Amino acid sequence: MEKKDDIIIVRGGGDIASGAIQKLYRSGFQVLVLETEKPSAIRRKVAFCEAIYENDIEIEGIRAKYAADEEEVKNCWEKNIIPIMIDSRGKMIEKFKPVAVVDGILAKKNFGTKRTMAPITIALGPGFSAPEDVDIVIETMRGHNLGRLIAEGTASVNTGIPGIIAGIGKERVIYSEYNGYIKNIEKIGSVIEKGDIIAVVGENHIYSPISGVLRGIIRDGYKVFEGLKIADVDPRIEEKENCFTISDKARNIGGAVLEAVLYLKKIKGV
Repeated sequence: MEKKDDIIIVRGGGDIASGAIQKLYRSGFQVLVLETEKPSAIRRKVAFCEAIYENDIEIEGIRAKYAADEEEVKNCWEKNIIPIMIDSRGKMIEKFKPVAVVDGILAKKNFGTKRTMAPITIALGPGFSAPEDVDIVIETMRGHNLGRLIAEGTASVNTGIPGIIAGIGKERVIYSEYNGYIKNIEKIGSVIEKGDIIAVVGENHIYSPISGVLRGIIRDGYKVFEGLKIADVDPRIEEKENCFTISDKARNIGGAVLEAVLYLKKIKGV
């Protein structure tokens, strides 16, 4: 029988949210992840949302599994598996009544998360204001304030410029210039050269703007649209194994989520 004060629901299971999911799971909370029907993660090898497609995924020794209903969620918890459900509207929040809800969708806007959803509410990144929308907003922009807990105000506005890796910023992230279904040519972890074709959208080739390691690419067959982020290239070839482990940024934010939960549990007495 699950304890209500141990249940935490995380909305979103992308690579950044997965850093929080890992920390909460390892700290003894019963985590339930709510996702859309068709998640669009780029760093799919380290995103628990991939269980929606694959039914089962393991990241750094932690297993997650697609759960179709409440009974399957409870079965997962009994086996120390993280359940992943399709529930973009958060209907399961009312059913399970968790101690905390974490909005890790990272859409730069609020898709319905409210303070009234749970005793503790936390949101990652811009699009939320504390304490109006949630109890705490967590800064997600790289830099001095990454992972900072914001009890009053908002996170930094999204600049649209990726963080710098080995001196390279916007050139390492690839956005689709076309609408259509994507066919992947290269796989995550592949070493590629500048100008290599990494995917095809419709009949249009997608070229790598730099040389490096393909750190992430959206799922093969996904219907993409112009302006959608579809791939990420790491210029550091020696960091190839990083494609398969949670990033420094995700770990930092994950630690901040855990801190926020414990801090709010203490001051609210829940």
